[in-house]
Amino acid sequence: MGRSSVRGEGTRKGVPHARELGWDDGLYDDAPSGGTDDPARPAGATAPAGAAGAAGTTEAAEAPGAADAVGGGGRGHRRGRAGGGRRRAGAGAGGTGGPGGRSGKGGKRRVLRWSASVLSLLILGTAGAGYLYYEHLNDKIKKDDLTLGKNMPEHKANAAGQTPLNILLIGSDARDNKANQDLGGGRDTFDGPPLADVQMLVHLSADRSNISVVSMPRDTMLKIPECRDSNGKVYRARQFAQTNESLDRGGPGCTVATWVELTGIPIDHFMMIDFAGVVSMADAVGGVPVCVDKNIESRTSDGKGSGLKLARGTHPIKGEQALQWLRTRYGWVGGTDLERAKAQHMYMNSMVRELRKNAKLTDPNKLRKLAEAATDALTVDNGLDTIGKLYDLAEELKSVPTGRITMTTMPNFYSTRQAGKVEPTPGEAEELFRMIREDIPLDGKPSKRAKPAASKDPAAAPAETAVTVRNGTYTDQLGSAQGRATTVAGLLEAKGYTRAKADTLTPRTAKTTVQFPSADLEGDAQAVAKALGIPAGSVKKTDQVTGITLVVGADWREGDTYPKPKATGKAPGSNTSRADQSGCMTVDPNFTW
Repeated sequence: MGRSSVRGEGTRKGVPHARELGWDDGLYDDAPSGGTDDPARPAGATAPAGAAGAAGTTEAAEAPGAADAVGGGGRGHRRGRAGGGRRRAGAGAGGTGGPGGRSGKGGKRRVLRWSASVLSLLILGTAGAGYLYYEHLNDKIKKDDLTLGKNMPEHKANAAGQTPLNILLIGSDARDNKANQDLGGGRDTFDGPPLADVQMLVHLSADRSNISVVSMPRDTMLKIPECRDSNGKVYRARQFAQTNESLDRGGPGCTVATWVELTGIPIDHFMMIDFAGVVSMADAVGGVPVCVDKNIESRTSDGKGSGLKLARGTHPIKGEQALQWLRTRYGWVGGTDLERAKAQHMYMNSMVRELRKNAKLTDPNKLRKLAEAATDALTVDNGLDTIGKLYDLAEELKSVPTGRITMTTMPNFYSTRQAGKVEPTPGEAEELFRMIREDIPLDGKPSKRAKPAASKDPAAAPAETAVTVRNGTYTDQLGSAQGRATTVAGLLEAKGYTRAKADTLTPRTAKTTVQFPSADLEGDAQAVAKALGIPAGSVKKTDQVTGITLVVGADWREGDTYPKPKATGKAPGSNTSRADQSGCMTVDPNFTW
C-alpha cells in the first residue's frame, strides 16, 4: 500500500490557514462520524496539541506510564474518516445549515469559523509570527525511522476499500538527561540502555467506527528480529529475549519490527514518550481523574515502589504523580505487570473522557501550552513529522465514541524457560492478533470486516506447483506434534500437489502460514492455502523462503482439516475495559495507610 496523502503544510500568502495551525472550532467534537455539527459550540479554538491528544494521541502519550513513555509507528495513514473527509460546519447530512437552516444557525457557524481564525492570529501575534511559530513547533518534533526490520506486511482493504490504521505507543524509561534522571530514580541505570517498558498498539478500524488498544507486558519473552539502524549497524536477531530490550537495538523502529514479527500486524506509525514527557503532558492537560478503593502508598519495606500516595476515592493527578500512577505495580492486588496495565488503561480511559468533556478550549495560553508540551514530549516516525500530520491523525481518532474504545492486555502465561517472565499464550494471543489483523472489533459489535484482496497473478496447475511443508507446531507445554509436515504434505498430494514435500526444518509459529518470496508466486500460494482451507490472510510474502513454503503452526497440531478460527468478536482474556467506563483500582491491604 502506498502512503496515503495527509494534510499539507501549505500556506495562503505565506500564512498557515487556521486548520493548518491546528486551531479549529470543531476539534475534539464528540459527535461520531456522520453526526451533526454543534450550533451551540462556543467560539473558540482547539490546539494542535489536540493533534497529539485526541482519543488516542495525547492521551495515548500519557498512558505510556509504566516505563513511562509512549509510541507507535507505521506507514502513512488515510486522510479522513469513513464516508469522506471532514464536513464543513453546516453542510452534510444531519447538519443544521442545509435548506431552511442558513439564517441564524448557519450564521453562527460562520462566526465560529471566523472567531477560530482570528483567535489563532491573536494567540500568535501576527501572521508572520504565526508562520514562524508553526515552523517552531514543527522543528521541535523528534523523528526516527518507522521500522528497522524487514517486510512490513500490507493492510487488507475491506469491501468499501478502506484500510485500518495501527499506531504503536512506546513508553521509554531512558535516563539519559537530567530531567529524566530526576524523575526516574535508579541511579545505577543512569545513562544505561533505554527500555520500551510500555507498549500499546492502537488499532483504528477501517470503517473508523471503533478503536482497540492492546498492551504487551514489558516482561514478555519473545523473538526480537534482526534490526539495522540508520547508521548501518546490524543487531542480530535474538530468539528469546525480553520485549522491552528491543528499544536499545537501534531505536523505536526495532520495537515496531518486534511487534510485526510476533503479530503479523502492519504498523503505520509509532509515538514514543519518556519520563519527562509524561510529566509535561499531564501538566498541560490539567490533570486526569483516577480512583482507588483504599488509601494507597506504593512503597515496600526495602524502598521499592513508585512512591504513589493517594487517599481513597477519585483524584485528578498530573505531573510527577501521573508518572507514579503509570509506573505503580507494588500496591495493587496481585502486584504484577498485569495490574499495572489495568491502571494504565484506567488512566487512558479517563484521559479520553476528560479530553472530550473539555474539548472546546478557549484559553490561548492553555492551547499554546498543550502544543508546546506535545511537540516537546513526543518522538514519532517520519510519517508524522509535522503539526499538520499530527492534527490529521487526531482528526481520524477523535470521531470514535468512547463506548467503542476497547482496551485489553495480550494473553500471557508465566514462562517455564525464564523465571518471573511471561510468554504469549498459544492460541489465545494469536486469536487476539488475528482479530486485529482482520479488523474485528474487540467489543463484539459488528463492523465491516477486512477481506483480503485476490492476487492478480493466476495460479499454476497444482501438479506444477512445488510446495515445501515445515512443522512449526512446537510449544513449551506440548513440544512438537510429530509428523505434521509429512501429514500435511500428504494432504496436498491428495489434492493434486504432487510436488509437495516435507522439510526437516522446524520453525516455531503459533499460526499456520503459507509463505512466498515474490509476486509471481502469490497466486500459487493463495491456491495452496485455499486447497487446505487456510485463510487468505495467512498467505504472506517474505524473503526468508525461496519458494512456496507452508509452515504448519501450533493452531493445527492434529487432524486433516484446518480448524476454523473462532469468530466470536470478543477479545480473549479477562483484562479488558471500555473507555466510557470508570472504576477504582483495588489496593493491596499491605500497601494502605
